Amino acid sequence: MAEAGFDYVIVGGGSAGCVLANRLSEDPDVRVLLLEAGGRDRHPLIHMPVGFAKMTDGPHTWGFATAPQKHANNREIAYAQARVIGGGSSINAEVFTRGNPVDYDRWAEQEGCDGWTFKDIQPYFLRSEGNAILSGDWHGTDGPLAVSNIPDPQPMTRAFVQSCQELGIPYNPDFNGQVQAGCGVYQTTTRNGRRCSAAVGYLRPVLGRPNLTVETGCLVERIMFEGTRAVGVAYSRGRARKTVRAEIEILVTSGAVGTPKIMMLSGVGPAAHLREHGIDVVHDLPGVGENLNDHFGIDIVAELNGHYSLDKYNKPHWALWAGMEYVLFRTGPITSNVVEGGAFWFAGDGRSVPDLQFHFLAGAGAEAGVPSVPKGSSGITLNSYTVRPKSRGTVRLRSADPSSPPVVDPNFLAEPDDLKTSVEGVKISREIFSQPSLQKHIRAIRFPDDGVKTQADYEAYARQYGRTSYHPTCTCKMGDDEMSVVDPQCRVRGLDGIRICDSSIMPSLVGSNTNAPTIMIAEKASDMIRGNH
Repeated sequence: MAEAGFDYVIVGGGSAGCVLANRLSEDPDVRVLLLEAGGRDRHPLIHMPVGFAKMTDGPHTWGFATAPQKHANNREIAYAQARVIGGGSSINAEVFTRGNPVDYDRWAEQEGCDGWTFKDIQPYFLRSEGNAILSGDWHGTDGPLAVSNIPDPQPMTRAFVQSCQELGIPYNPDFNGQVQAGCGVYQTTTRNGRRCSAAVGYLRPVLGRPNLTVETGCLVERIMFEGTRAVGVAYSRGRARKTVRAEIEILVTSGAVGTPKIMMLSGVGPAAHLREHGIDVVHDLPGVGENLNDHFGIDIVAELNGHYSLDKYNKPHWALWAGMEYVLFRTGPITSNVVEGGAFWFAGDGRSVPDLQFHFLAGAGAEAGVPSVPKGSSGITLNSYTVRPKSRGTVRLRSADPSSPPVVDPNFLAEPDDLKTSVEGVKISREIFSQPSLQKHIRAIRFPDDGVKTQADYEAYARQYGRTSYHPTCTCKMGDDEMSVVDPQCRVRGLDGIRICDSSIMPSLVGSNTNAPTIMIAEKASDMIRGNH
């Protein structure tokens, strides 16, 4: 027997789910339920910018690993996906980038997504953004998502930006402005030295609304259908199993891994795959779980000749000092997101937009599975990736058990062009570390070592050390071809009463981090749902 109904049931309390919960509950006559599998964002490290380094594994993630990557030495790569209210925005590196306008024009003009040109979606970026510094045609100042400058960039971050300029990469004060190319210090989704996740910016201010219900610790088992209409959600919370009806629509916002899993468990997806697992087919939709597109980041790591990076604070007395500074003054290294500096640049001549993105970390071994420097030393890390990879993978069910993790296969480096561009990123990274402003602080580049010299050496290094950049997308893609899962209104094709409104609907990956684009998608979807086109 279903519980008392709601008008909208939102499945997934990540970035997109928090946006929809806020926007839809603005109408006091609409009843909204938000279901999240993870818990509340009570852990203090979530709200400290530097806490990102401790969040790439552990209880606030699902603990996924990829299927063996046949083009990356058959490695099973750790695949961090958030399991906490706020989703990725609660555990990510807080880097604020939106992608290049050409990405969104491509969606509309080449990939069947009418209404999604940059001109169409720019108002939603501006509506979401609460920038503390920048304004004008390219930035919003009053939105729920706080964006600010890093108050005091680390000395090694400054040296990184100077080294980029010494290599010929110009300084860029705003990666989200008219020009994306260049180097600089990232703006971050922080306010007053604290993380501003979607849960903090969108959800927390409206938790008191009587028409909004938020339930955490809820594992969604399936979406219920009557014929081809989605009518409710079955889920478990602890030992209790529950169902709830949606009078108007069900909105799936569980991310590029969770969303296709839920759809397939509900009987929506490739029919043959569903039957393999004994799932009754509600709707044969072959694109569900296909087209997985992610950034394959490759790190280089240098050991410093002194304690100039954040690694200094691994020592107990320095950690205590940093903690006191943060508690008393909300300043110091804890206000750092670690990934402070970056660049967008070109793998070769003749390109009109950057095809590489770089993330500079003022430390070594900050993330799970990343190489580090000898114990007791300090280091720095530079990550690079191909921003528009051609390789496509899949998300598949492991079993019909909702508690069983899916099989995630990004199929990294399947396309030769991805490997070629990625190798150029590693070479440029090495050149940046060799410029005077950084070189004077570097004892040795530890990864890759001096033995990596030839093109084959670099390719082998990329295959061995590349990893996810936490940007899975496109597994329920939007478009108008036979593999599209949703139409440009985010409605699931062939079904009624259900939309998908998260990063899984991107038809192709944007050339940047993906949190701000995901929030934009949910903002635009909220207007479509409410009829405010």
